Amino acid sequence: MLRYTLKRLLSLLISLAIASVVIFAVIEIAPGDPASFMLGLNAQPDTVAALRAELGLDVPKSERYFNWIGGMMTGDFGMSYTYRTPVAEMITDRIWVSLPLALYALTLSTLIAFPVGIYAASRRGQAGDMAVMGATQLGIAVPNFWFAMMLVLIFAINLRWFSAGGFVGWDKGLLPALKSLTLPAIALALPQSAILARVMRSSLLDILSEDFMRTARAKGLTRRQTLFRHGLRNALIPVLTIIGMQFAFLLAGGIIIEQVFFLPGLGRLIFQAISSRDLIVVESVVMLLVFLVIMVNFVVDLAYAAVDPRLRSRT
Repeated sequence: MLRYTLKRLLSLLISLAIASVVIFAVIEIAPGDPASFMLGLNAQPDTVAALRAELGLDVPKSERYFNWIGGMMTGDFGMSYTYRTPVAEMITDRIWVSLPLALYALTLSTLIAFPVGIYAASRRGQAGDMAVMGATQLGIAVPNFWFAMMLVLIFAINLRWFSAGGFVGWDKGLLPALKSLTLPAIALALPQSAILARVMRSSLLDILSEDFMRTARAKGLTRRQTLFRHGLRNALIPVLTIIGMQFAFLLAGGIIIEQVFFLPGLGRLIFQAISSRDLIVVESVVMLLVFLVIMVNFVVDLAYAAVDPRLRSRT
């Protein structure tokens, strides 16, 4: 297990190094100069040059890259060009909205998908299975921002059970904060739960046809006992893959939902930084999200080894 973990850790470090180079290169070659953007079209060249020097944009790109990476490794994400505020502070303020939202949505997705997928697999070809497959197909086809708008229309405007947007803050208490995140979390969770339920159903159906499942039935176990004692654990490997991918998507891809509900999360921060050509904010936030995504995949790999000992024996 130790050797397996070290190999995955090395892969993680290599992925982070490659990702940092790609992120820096892509953002740096994007058209538009931040200093010129901030000063406007009528700015004098010497004024633009002075601002570029103040922002550290006049040094070679290679030096800027290593300064950026070195700073991130010590917790210094740089200074925002637009707000003149440490990027680390801006990220800290916003991540306590995006991260709980992603975890909340993933929890809802899993709580919905597992029983639905198990129910459909246990009733293969029956009316319940067909109903579940039809509902999940609809959940996959409909975009999450449409769910978001319908949730606002029904539960915020008509029923007035929730606010239409905004975030009250964690200082107001756990329940009010979670209530602010409930509609966005549901909007994010519904399409993901549809995907996860279909994967769970397919994985269980594959396992149910295996010889060891028939042997368990022949020994006297009921279908329910066989399913829960032997089927679920063996069906979890592809499901864990989807859960890891979903968390990465929910964390990094919630920008549309954050815009719909006016949530001050990382998605809106990236959108605002791109609009104002605040390159250091874009680079740092994207790199942080990439780091979190890669870490999630690393944890999923370790979960594979815990669920399937064959993976450990191959290393």
